[in-house]
Amino acid sequence: MPRRSYDQYCAIARALDAVGDRWTLLIARELLAGPRRYTDLHTDLPGVSTDMLASRLKDMERDGVLARRKLPPPASASVYELTPHGRALLPVLTALAAWGAPALAERQPTDAIRAHWFALPLLHRLGRLAADREGVVDVVLEEGGFHLVLGGAEPSYGDGPAERADARLVLDADSCVALAQGTLTVADGIATGAVEMTGTGPLADALRGATS
Repeated sequence: MPRRSYDQYCAIARALDAVGDRWTLLIARELLAGPRRYTDLHTDLPGVSTDMLASRLKDMERDGVLARRKLPPPASASVYELTPHGRALLPVLTALAAWGAPALAERQPTDAIRAHWFALPLLHRLGRLAADREGVVDVVLEEGGFHLVLGGAEPSYGDGPAERADARLVLDADSCVALAQGTLTVADGIATGAVEMTGTGPLADALRGATS
């Protein structure tokens, strides 16, 4: 099937030709945490049909946004992962998360939720609070957990706990949103009991003492 195009000689239009279709950027959001199997993607993209997901994955592979590879035995499964071109969407998705954050003021009864959906805005916020400190922060919510890699040339995040973390934050979804938006600091969250934090070292100290 030929790719639909805006047929405009414009960088924004060209970008939207590749990633502007429904579900495409959310698939990229899922893959920023690392390679995922088709079944994992379908589970964490509630509402997408199997046909739509398969179609979008093919489109993104064709456009060089992601690649598919087969895991070595005994796994015998295929995973999808972002190419360097696809990973360059990180600042785009970070900006979209910041722009859309005010819309999280009210959670609808029909809203699905996954812990790692908070990773991008929190990565941006904690990265600012930690200044030039580098390290790994585990984040644990009732819905699950993820880890943030702060500092360095390319901040990133991944599903589940890290093998070794410099700090660990335990909080609920509402506190996570407030922390990501900057209406709650780690220090204030600890003081009020909204955030439980463990860890020692420069990164943990910077987060614990941050006030803005």
